[in-house]
Order: sequence, then C-alpha cells, then structure tokens
Amino acid sequence: MKHRLQFTAKKLFRMVLLLLGVSLTAFLLMDASPLDPLQTSIGQVALGTMSPEQIAKLEDYWGVNTPAGERYLNWLGSALRGDFGNSLLYRRPVAEVIGQRLSNSMCLLAFAWGVSGGLGVALGVLAGANRGRWPDRLVRGGCLIISSTPAFWLALLLLMVCSVWLKILPVGFSVPIGTAAEAVTLGERLRHAVLPAITLSLTGLASIALHTREKVVDVLDKDYILFARARGERHILRRHVLRNVALPAITLQFASIGELIGGSVLVEQVFSYPGLGQAAVSAGLGGDLPLLLGVTVSTAALVFGGNLAADLLYGVIDPRIRRGVARA
Repeated sequence: MKHRLQFTAKKLFRMVLLLLGVSLTAFLLMDASPLDPLQTSIGQVALGTMSPEQIAKLEDYWGVNTPAGERYLNWLGSALRGDFGNSLLYRRPVAEVIGQRLSNSMCLLAFAWGVSGGLGVALGVLAGANRGRWPDRLVRGGCLIISSTPAFWLALLLLMVCSVWLKILPVGFSVPIGTAAEAVTLGERLRHAVLPAITLSLTGLASIALHTREKVVDVLDKDYILFARARGERHILRRHVLRNVALPAITLQFASIGELIGGSVLVEQVFSYPGLGQAAVSAGLGGDLPLLLGVTVSTAALVFGGNLAADLLYGVIDPRIRRGVARA
C-alpha cells in the first residue's frame, strides 16, 4: 500500500506540472491570436458608436492593455487559490460555467465511453476469434469506414436521418425549445442527448475494436494456445485470450477519454448541445481567456485522471505489475 501511495503521489506531481504547461501553452496561443476580443464580442459597428472613454473601459475589462506576463501570473495566482476568475462572455464565475457545462457533457462522455469500450472490445474479440471469416470482414469493414469518417459528418448524417427524415429524435439542444428549465423532465433530457451520445460512441468504437482484434489474433498465434487446443481445452477465449487482452483494452479505454473530449467539441457544435466543448469554442472565438484556460485545465485534468486510473488498475488485474511497483 505504501508503494502504491508513493506511485500515486508521483503521478499527481506530474499532473501539476502538466496542468501548468497546458495552461501556459493555451495562454500563449490565445495571446498570439489575431482575433480582437472587442470586435468579436461587441462588433465593429458597435465600437464605432462608442466614445473613447467607453472603449477604454472595455479594454480594461478585457485586459487588452495589461501585459501578457502580468495577466498570466494574476490568473495563475488566483487559480492556485481555487478562483479561475469570471467569464468575460457569460459574466459569471468560470467554475460555475464549467460546472454547468460539464454536467451536460458528462452524460454524453460517460455513455460514449462505456459503449465504445464495451462494444469495441466485444467486436474486436469476435473479429479476432473468427479471423478471415465473414464476422471478421464485417467488423473490420465497418470499423474502417467509421474511423475514416469525420465526426462532424457522421453527426450531420445521423441528424438528417433520425431528425429530418424519420423525425424520431430532436434536431438539437439539450432541452425542448421554449420550455422552462424547471419543467424539463429527465426523459426529455435523455432524448435530446441520444444523437450526440451515439455519434461519440461510434467515433471511439472503431479504434478500440481494431486494436483488440489485432491483439486477439496475436494471442491466438502463440504456442501455448496451440498446446491448449491439442489438450482439448475448452473456453480458450475466456481462460487465455481475454486475460491477455485485458491490459491493452484498459489502456485503449482510458486513452480514448482525450479522443472523446476532442470529438465532443465538433459534435456539440453540430447539435447545438450546451456542453463543455461548445463553451471552449465560444471562449476561443470570443477571446474569453479565463473561460478558455479553465476549460483547458479541466479537460487536461480529466484526461490525466483517466490515465492515472488505468495505471492503478494494471496492478489490480495483473499481480506481476503490482509486485514490480513494490520492488521499484
């Protein structure tokens, strides 16, 4: 237990360094952007009708005249105290905006993460166990088509078929249009989340299925599998293959968190779903630096947390890794 705690502490220290580097990179990219936050958020026509005093107040509000180094250090000092500042676009605390948007995105990400992982591993095992036969060809063909299809095009296709032609699912948004927030039921929220969740699930499923299929094929070609078949053993997939596929499957499953978060940016834009990805796009285009930094740090922490969970699960599944950590 002591060694596992030391291992976790080292990982958390690396996470702090990672978040610091990610926030600095995002800040430098935003500072080098040619977008003028005043023009993008207010408009050139509205700026032309304002007095110099009003423009000066807006520049102070957006921090246009503050040196870049001072702005970053001010943000970093507040972030270390748990205050990510106020969103310039939404005029609310960044933590509140992220909390609201993250709660909307988490249902999509959790559903897509579970379905893509479980179904991807099942299809990969099915294809690998039937190498060269029609299930293998069917799974590989479908996965190659999905993996070569952009997420936004797949979202548009599902939107056209399910919402425009069949009219069985909503066109977009997370709640029905014109309905008060307190009157929205859980069923309506889930119904509006079906299409974005299915799109994210399909985008993450292909890579997991193809990688699992290759691992299954590799395991089935081992000499001990040939020996097990010669002995007449049953349940070779359960006893030998699944045990060897478990660790790569966990690696792919938790590594897909970053891919799902990146895909949610495009998917939420297509379906006008008010999640964390749409907030990141609005913050980037509108020059809302505090919100963009908050979203960047939050998503980076989610990805690193997934990788940390995978590292800890390795020792639970394979005792050899646990003993190796103890010796280290």
